[in-house]
Amino acid sequence: MPPSLGTKLVIVARKDLKLSAGKLAAQVGHASVDCALKAMRHQKDVFEAWKDEGQKKVVVKAEKEADLFRLKLEAERLGLTTALIADAGHTELPAGTITVLGIGPARDADVDKITGSLPLY
Repeated sequence: MPPSLGTKLVIVARKDLKLSAGKLAAQVGHASVDCALKAMRHQKDVFEAWKDEGQKKVVVKAEKEADLFRLKLEAERLGLTTALIADAGHTELPAGTITVLGIGPARDADVDKITGSLPLY
């Protein structure tokens, strides 16, 4: 087995939406699956390392929607996988509401450059 890269997937949730626990869990799940599938196709080595290391996921919070777009651009400039999730509008939120941003899976140090200062959710 190759040495551990130290990888994780970080999901950034909007603090201003005040999502219920169930809605937050669903949105985090959407971002996790979307990021994992993208990484599996486009960054196979990092995906495999993340999978082998236990699929570490961390949920942090940002103040508002604009923060998610800014973080997405920063992550993409570093070549990281991202997934911006918009709600379908079936329950708590209007359709199209941007709820969370997934970043990774990627090396811890790379993701930390983007999300390391954000508080845990």
